[in-house]
Amino acid sequence: MSYRKIKEALQSIPTMEGAGVRLKRGFGHGQAPRFDPFLMLDDFHSSDPADYLAGFPWHPHRGIETITYLLEGMVEHGDSMGNTGTIGAGDVQWMTAGSGVIHQEMPQESPTGTMWGLQFWANLPADRKMMPPRYQDVKAADIPEVTLTGGVTVKIIAGSVNGVEGPVKDIIIEPEMLDITIPAGTLYEHPLPAGHTVFVYLLSGGALFDESGKEYHQETVLLFGSEGDAVKVETGNGIVRFVLVSGKPLGEPVAWGGPIVMNSREELQLAFKEYEKGTFIKQ
Repeated sequence: MSYRKIKEALQSIPTMEGAGVRLKRGFGHGQAPRFDPFLMLDDFHSSDPADYLAGFPWHPHRGIETITYLLEGMVEHGDSMGNTGTIGAGDVQWMTAGSGVIHQEMPQESPTGTMWGLQFWANLPADRKMMPPRYQDVKAADIPEVTLTGGVTVKIIAGSVNGVEGPVKDIIIEPEMLDITIPAGTLYEHPLPAGHTVFVYLLSGGALFDESGKEYHQETVLLFGSEGDAVKVETGNGIVRFVLVSGKPLGEPVAWGGPIVMNSREELQLAFKEYEKGTFIKQ
């Protein structure tokens, strides 16, 4: 087994989005070509309601998938097709915007006092950008958790571990999304799909993630190189928890304007014209 080396380490940086939500961005527009097919990772984590209650009022998406993984708190959502709902701690919403969705995501005051969630954006290939929108809403109770040798626990959102499959299926980029916790003094190896882009985002603790001997800690994104068929993680005196994400790169041109990502400026301009004219929604 050969191990992937860390290609790039990024510390998440404070930013503001929506109507005034304070969050930390792991990577975004400037780094997206290196993370293909992934476009963005945001971490919203606060115990002050003033940081998040303004939320993300009505806005459009086209050409992408948005993935929300809520670790603590509650978020209400609704869209232009009349869908409404609430996701809570441990829940996932995997939204394929496709040809177009107008929606809102409004965090509620957290029952635990802390709001904590991750949102990922993933690109869609050119021939599927105008596919019908769809949701995969997954409750925490439906996300399987496996315990491996050494007490390693893995929550499987997408992909499979030891023959156990996650509930999110039929996604074009063939993703893995795993929430992994490793006890102190433990070596863990995770095999990877050949050719996939792979990164981790550290939620808590620290660990070694390649042979460099450098320990990385929470709120850090680690992008791995393409050589190797596994990721190796080794913990020292403490527990580490991180999300591991992989997906099949698209290798296509990206035209990105706010919440819409297409393949050309012309497609992007058309999308915004349709939004202004009220003809954005196709389904």
